[in-house]
Amino acid sequence: MNTLVLFDFDGTLADTAPDLAAAANKQRTRQGLPPLPYEALRPMASQGARGLLKVGLDMDPGHPDYERHRQQFLDDYEQDMTSLTVLFPGISALLSTLKQHGYAWGIVTNKVEYLAFPLVQHLGLQQDCAVTVGGDTTAHTKPHPAPLLFAAEQAGYSTTQCLYVGDDERDIMAGKAAGMATIAAAYGYCGGNPVIDTWNADEIAHTPQDLWPAIQRLAGAR
Repeated sequence: MNTLVLFDFDGTLADTAPDLAAAANKQRTRQGLPPLPYEALRPMASQGARGLLKVGLDMDPGHPDYERHRQQFLDDYEQDMTSLTVLFPGISALLSTLKQHGYAWGIVTNKVEYLAFPLVQHLGLQQDCAVTVGGDTTAHTKPHPAPLLFAAEQAGYSTTQCLYVGDDERDIMAGKAAGMATIAAAYGYCGGNPVIDTWNADEIAHTPQDLWPAIQRLAGAR
């Protein structure tokens, strides 16, 4: 195997937004506020607690109560993070195709290990996954390249043998900084925003079915 395809998790491999949105609305309920519609919360799912608390409670990290609410959000999410989370349609087939063609694949997410690893196992991804890097595995999170560099090293690949797929601009920034080819997952939580064209990703996948042809093109060009 001479190519390692690394994926972001939330909004790229897995549709985690329903469970994340539910945890965000629990914070509103605790404050006596009505729940927000799912459509208002979904676009912030890739930004985790920071993004969801901003939408849900209009609360930034500088707020004196932010850390308390952030921890409560994470506690609520951990208690019920597998109810509605599934792989995006077509992802399971893609991973099987990668395996059949001799490609290795792994996960690099900003989701902390104690949340990411159980979800990877819940979705049945651990058996074939070459490496899983969480948001606290290294000293930095994306857009810093450190998690991607660590993933490549652990899996035994040079960065020129790696591709990174993600649905947030931070993913593309991290991939480029690590010297990897990049694919923007426009089907994810970026919502097909036209600014995705300004990220300068090497390829844009508008559906999960677009990923395999994009991976083949980039792997052939490396």
